Amino acid sequence: MPHIIDISVPLHPQLPVWPTNRPLHIEQLQSMKDGAVANVTRFSTSSHTGTHIDAPLHFVDDAKTTEEIPLEKMIGPCQIVDLQGKIKITAKDLAAAGINPGTEKLLLKTDNSRLWDNMSHPFFEDFCALTADAAQWVVDRGIHLVGIDYLSIQLFHDTPDTHVILLSNEVVILEGIDLRQVEPGAYRLICLPLKIKGVEGTLARAVLEDLR
Repeated sequence: MPHIIDISVPLHPQLPVWPTNRPLHIEQLQSMKDGAVANVTRFSTSSHTGTHIDAPLHFVDDAKTTEEIPLEKMIGPCQIVDLQGKIKITAKDLAAAGINPGTEKLLLKTDNSRLWDNMSHPFFEDFCALTADAAQWVVDRGIHLVGIDYLSIQLFHDTPDTHVILLSNEVVILEGIDLRQVEPGAYRLICLPLKIKGVEGTLARAVLEDLR
């Protein structure tokens, strides 16, 4: 059997969220301990909590929603590159990262992954992410999915250009992955977002098959 690595962040109420979003709320509606015939839970959260994808609609009005993204873009060979030590990722950094020609799915391992040592840490504004010229580099190389190990592909204090460049070219953005236990190299990505109609982002379960 192939070795499966779960790169999803577990959802819980103390998980850090984007400052303008509400934390995950979990409520037990029915409990067998209280005499109910079944246990039933309700949860509410932003569609950009934990491990999730962004669809073009997130920053491009009247664009595609999450359920309109072909699953082929989220399942298949991917490359993970190590960019630890960077405070931001530029086009020059990507050009020097040893990304194989023909790569279509790219995951970026940065110092962000260490933040997941504490799954209840306060939101960290100075996370590493792509600059706008790096986003254009991704588009120009025909990469159709790019993932990052924190809650945004774009630097916290930047303008929306990074998102807009990627999403207007229908590059899938996978955010909030946990790459602490993953070495750089070739893998098979399986990313299955929740099938919710008409939304700009949705939670996802993302795993890797180790091809080595």
